[in-house]
Amino acid sequence: MTSAAVPDHPWLLPGSLVPARRTPRDWFVDGALFVASLLWVLITHGDVTSASPEFGLNAGPAWLEEVDLLIGLWISGALWLRRRWPVGLALATAPLVFFSVTSGVALLVITFTVLVHRPLPVGLALSAWNVLSLPIYLAVRPDPTMPFWGSVIWTALFIGAMVAWALFVRARRQLVLSLRDRAERAEAEQQLRLDQARQLERGRIAREMHDVLAHRISLLSLHAGALEFRPDAPPEEVARAAGVIRASAHAALQDLREVIGVLRAEVGSEATPERPQPTLADVPALVAESRDAGVRVGVVDEVTEPQAVPAAIGRSAYRIVQEGLTNARKHAPGAVVTVRLAGGPGDGLVVEISNPWPVGSPATAIPGAGTGLVGIAERVTLAGGRLEHGRDADGTFRLTAWLPWAAQ
Repeated sequence: MTSAAVPDHPWLLPGSLVPARRTPRDWFVDGALFVASLLWVLITHGDVTSASPEFGLNAGPAWLEEVDLLIGLWISGALWLRRRWPVGLALATAPLVFFSVTSGVALLVITFTVLVHRPLPVGLALSAWNVLSLPIYLAVRPDPTMPFWGSVIWTALFIGAMVAWALFVRARRQLVLSLRDRAERAEAEQQLRLDQARQLERGRIAREMHDVLAHRISLLSLHAGALEFRPDAPPEEVARAAGVIRASAHAALQDLREVIGVLRAEVGSEATPERPQPTLADVPALVAESRDAGVRVGVVDEVTEPQAVPAAIGRSAYRIVQEGLTNARKHAPGAVVTVRLAGGPGDGLVVEISNPWPVGSPATAIPGAGTGLVGIAERVTLAGGRLEHGRDADGTFRLTAWLPWAAQ
């Protein structure tokens, strides 16, 4: 049981409803039943051995009364074992229903316990045993104050009332256990949903950081490679390249600091709000940044009503262009990259990045995790779109994505 499901006063509940073998309430009930059974033994023995019995209890042979006294004392003490071995105790005491008066209370308690805590067929069989034994019991100990069938009917009604009470207690406890189990499952499912949501959010942040950092670090590598291969470049070009490197490094560190802050933020704490996410309107700035780094990029914009592009679709398109430009810088440095945007409401948005297939290997290899296209494919799939990439017949590498854009 979880800590949230523990009741305020578990000592008032039976052990079957709380994580304890026997609660103070159980000790009190067991003690009270032991005392009640012991009092019944003393009262019945005194009455059946009296010259003028007051309660009209069934009398029997003299030797049987002494044996019955010992049996009553033994079964009263055995009641302390009823919670652990109710069925075994019921089997051991089953023959007593034929002749014992002193064990009457204890036998009812044992039957009640079996009905509440053990499979229902076992409890009903034990109750039927008690009823079917009545003719033999009344033959051994006839009732001096009531006719035979009257005693049978009265005792059977009494046992039936006890069975009904036990079944009511059983149903109530099963209901409580069912509600507790349902509450625990609901709490566990809620925790699982929270964990899944947290994991999805972290995955989303990781994808965003891969897209952003791969873009910025590829720019850093490109400018650093230019400085490496052009040590005699004019001071103005060196200063400009160094400024781009410094700005890109600063932006990368800022992005990294933000994502680490989000990942470290505890649930329920006040986290720093994320920066506004890019949209389709930010693609020209992305292209200009690549051009400043020396990448030859051409843009074909055939989008109708670009201001009506949904924010989520625009953000996905921006990330696709960003990944395409990053891949071109990594694998085809110096190649002309063409970015094509087309589509409109109802037709969807097409994003295509193409560049000639590189000849040979780049002079400066830019390391990568190889998961950029995988992340883009997952992003496009989640948006309900399609993604194709690869080398076509004329030797051009194309990255083409279609994103759904509902009509207004």
